[in-house]
Amino acid sequence: MSIHISAKPGEIAPIVLMPGDPLRAKHIAESMLDDIKLVSGTRNIYFFTGAYKGVPVTIGASGMGCPSIGIYSYELYKDYNVECIIRIGTCGSYMTSLHLFDVINVDVACSESSYAKYAFDIPGNKLKHQGKAYDIINQTANIVEIPVMTGSVHSSDIFYRADNALPEIVIEHNCLAVEMEAFALFANAQYLNKTAACLLTVSDILPSRKHISADEREKSLDRMISLALESVAGIQAMIA
Repeated sequence: MSIHISAKPGEIAPIVLMPGDPLRAKHIAESMLDDIKLVSGTRNIYFFTGAYKGVPVTIGASGMGCPSIGIYSYELYKDYNVECIIRIGTCGSYMTSLHLFDVINVDVACSESSYAKYAFDIPGNKLKHQGKAYDIINQTANIVEIPVMTGSVHSSDIFYRADNALPEIVIEHNCLAVEMEAFALFANAQYLNKTAACLLTVSDILPSRKHISADEREKSLDRMISLALESVAGIQAMIA
């Protein structure tokens, strides 16, 4: 057990998929994994362990923002010997050239967050994905014929802003979209020498204000989730 996760030793798989929403973690586990077991429900942040095509996988929620995923991913890596975490979430596109339901495999997360600097003395405002999961996801996407975009995203600590202008960091790094967690996940993985990737589905087009409805969000992420799950066999071979 760790401070925030009540799973027993051995109940968390070496590969973890992390949506933000605990109910989405429950939906994914129940609909896509075999032989699932609820291994932690502390604070209603659910972690389920099961198997996908014979590969052990844990699905667990991260909550919202760098501090939340920072806590859960650190404890997974450090206390449960997890080797690879793939964040699977939604994002808002800064560009009208992206479309609703497009899938992004994040190469670089850029942020104004002080998380990496003050937690681990990691300088700068951008961090790359860690390890080879990113490449395996791209290779798997080609095999299963799921189109993905790659590039930089903005990991923001702010959801609501008074200023509607593009943040300077978005312009500096040509960020495709905004989300809230990848930067802290990548920082933890870098510090602990672990593997981390991030897959995102475009749920909002910010310039046009188009967005996926609340009801659609439950099922519209299945293509991204399937890609993450189809990638776990290759990731397991990598970390074995």
